[in-house]
Amino acid sequence: MVAEQGGPEDQKPQSDEAHSAFVPPTGVEQPTAPPEDDHPTSEFALPAGLHTDPSASSGPGSASGPGGGPGSDTLTSAFVPPSGYTAQHQPPAFTPAHGIPMVRLTKEAPWQDRMRTMLRMPVTERPAPESVQRTDDSGPAVPRVLDLTLRIGELLLAGGEGAEDVEAAMFAVTRSYGLDRSEPTVTFTLLSISYQPSLVDDPVTASRTVRRRGTDYTRLAAVFRLIDDITTAEHVEVSLEEAYRRLAEIRRNRHPYPGWVLTASAGLLAGSASVLVGGGVLVFLVAAAGAMLGDRLAWLCAGRGLPEFYQFTAAAMPPAAMGIALTLTHSTDVRPSAVITGGLFALLPGRALVAGVQDGLTGYYLTAGARLLEVMYFFIGIVAGVLLMLYLGVQLGAQLNPEARFIADDRPVLQILASMALTFAFAILLQQERSTVLAVTLNGGVAWIIYGAMARTGGISPVAATAVAAGLVGLFGQLFSRYRYTSSLPYITAAIGPLLPGSATYFGLLGVAQNEVNDGLTSLFTAVATALAIAIGVNLGSEISRLFMRVPGAVEGPSRRAAKRTRGF
Repeated sequence: MVAEQGGPEDQKPQSDEAHSAFVPPTGVEQPTAPPEDDHPTSEFALPAGLHTDPSASSGPGSASGPGGGPGSDTLTSAFVPPSGYTAQHQPPAFTPAHGIPMVRLTKEAPWQDRMRTMLRMPVTERPAPESVQRTDDSGPAVPRVLDLTLRIGELLLAGGEGAEDVEAAMFAVTRSYGLDRSEPTVTFTLLSISYQPSLVDDPVTASRTVRRRGTDYTRLAAVFRLIDDITTAEHVEVSLEEAYRRLAEIRRNRHPYPGWVLTASAGLLAGSASVLVGGGVLVFLVAAAGAMLGDRLAWLCAGRGLPEFYQFTAAAMPPAAMGIALTLTHSTDVRPSAVITGGLFALLPGRALVAGVQDGLTGYYLTAGARLLEVMYFFIGIVAGVLLMLYLGVQLGAQLNPEARFIADDRPVLQILASMALTFAFAILLQQERSTVLAVTLNGGVAWIIYGAMARTGGISPVAATAVAAGLVGLFGQLFSRYRYTSSLPYITAAIGPLLPGSATYFGLLGVAQNEVNDGLTSLFTAVATALAIAIGVNLGSEISRLFMRVPGAVEGPSRRAAKRTRGF
């Protein structure tokens, strides 16, 4: 008879080889959970007992599904916003250990200074956004705000405004409509702006190309008024629809002066410049006639679609031809050189030169290089037109004297009046508002008085005297613009007209035409140095005005930051 198996008394004890070294001995309470080695998990798995929001795990980018419960491996993207996060109600940003300096943006200061201060700050130190224009609960319409910003920047850049001022205007518009994380970028022909709602959202980028440029300071002033209303809405509220409507009206507005007034202004400018360098009544009339003829010829070339290079070449030929015709008459009372110089005054691209040098001084080197290259092409076009006429005059036997440095010292009152008339005509050509013409005319007269007192009476270098006079022009232009809360260009550009190097340019071209290359290049270098002195002086005067005026910024330390450069390291 075989005994039944299975009883505890009949079982044999297990051997030592059947036990693991980590198994508790008999009589010790056994663990309830299985060993960890039997169920391997990720070290990033949620611990048991921790519950998550089921809505967060079901969103896009989450790997919820089978096995997606607590304690399972959950694969999510690093860019998925955490649960409870919204772009309208953002958590406070990270604060460094040393703190962030407080920045006061006073509403009394012009928006240009306030936004320029913001742009020159690091992104982490910018103050909290202050949305001026109200939006609905869903937030601002980002594509429409960016499009409006680009259209405003296009008008400013096409009107000759500097790259830093255009960026400040674009930043002011986006910030006023609640898009504080926006970064505008301005080059010579391309405007772009990027907005990132948060650190975990994809950025939105838009761009616009500037293909046509035109000089209309009336339109420029209207754009500045629109930006001022958008950024300071205590007295007026500008919605997106209202801003679009006003911008469309600005673009549709006709120029304030008809074409015949512009042609007459070109003649007045050339005649005044000829009197400024020693001409008489006959010289005034001949120079005015040559400039008006050149202006109409340039309009004809523009209507046929020719580039601006050929327009400048065509406009430079009639004044030079009339000067040579006066030389062939052998009249001793007429100075043909004054006629040609007056025509050059009406063509020299002073506006583009000042804008190019200003962009270079403020750190926008790509835009500055493009602007200066444009100035060089215009200058070469003028040189080609004048040299063609001068070579023709030499072949015909015209006696052009490059040694006749014709500056009259015995009629300062007449020259001051001529400088003011030149500035007045220049302001009309720039399509300025009628309310700004008188101020810029007085500014041009003051510039010539300073130049004459230093260069003629004091015997100081003409280049240095030009730089000082241009600096005062920039200083007074900034004062006028701050008083009117508008751009400084209408108060500066026309005022530098009497300081342009027309005579030095003419004598340089005449020396090259008569095969006196060394003397000609010396005069041309003098003209370039004078032009650079004008541009640097204007920029320095503007910076000095901002330096001593109340500008919003940090309570402690410098209020207007610029880039720090090492000394060659």
